[in-house]
Amino acid sequence: MRYKAIFFDLDGTLLPMDNEVFTKGYFKELAKKLSPLGLAPDALIAAVWAGTKAMVKNDGARQNVELFWETFAQVTAKDVTSFRAQSDDFYVNEFHNARAYTSENPRAAEAIGAAHAAAEIVVLASNPLFPLTGQCSRLSWVGLEKSDFDYITAYESECFCKPNPAYYTALCEKLGVQPAECLMVGNDEREDMYAATLAGLDGFYVTDCAIPCEEHPWNGKHGSFAELIAFLKTL
Repeated sequence: MRYKAIFFDLDGTLLPMDNEVFTKGYFKELAKKLSPLGLAPDALIAAVWAGTKAMVKNDGARQNVELFWETFAQVTAKDVTSFRAQSDDFYVNEFHNARAYTSENPRAAEAIGAAHAAAEIVVLASNPLFPLTGQCSRLSWVGLEKSDFDYITAYESECFCKPNPAYYTALCEKLGVQPAECLMVGNDEREDMYAATLAGLDGFYVTDCAIPCEEHPWNGKHGSFAELIAFLKTL
């Protein structure tokens, strides 16, 4: 096999979207759920952003989930117990309303099937800023589920985030593969291509919902989602 493992990004790759549009819609739904617990929507979103930034800067000392809620508590001066419980419920239920801010991808399952035929391990390497339930909810919007992957990164299980190359290094170590044996499929030149190649992985840049990076332009394998599927079928 050319690759032992193939990693897939989710947002903008398997699940087509405009990140800004999706984020605004998602936060709107989240605020409806959590603001009744005693935080104005603006304050709530500010706390979520603060927690997200803390996870992105995580140095590997703690799991992302711990860092997020610790930061949320510091920013809001609130007991986060009820917020965390309602958040967990949100990602199973109301989060599905945010599907309206994404697009369809009828060929997502075909790509994952082609990846399984080409490699021993297929991973959902979505930035672990969401709980596992949130990752799985978004997968369902393109007809996929947890069982379609050998491993899914989520904020409960990871101690790094994109664009830190350590996210990819740690993932390879967990899976028992060498970075050079892995292919990262993503739509973000900085988070998916540049960071992954710094860690030693190969890359395929999906251009349908491309997020370019002037500082780190990608000159490797690239193409539309349809062209990705064609490439995977050659492996």
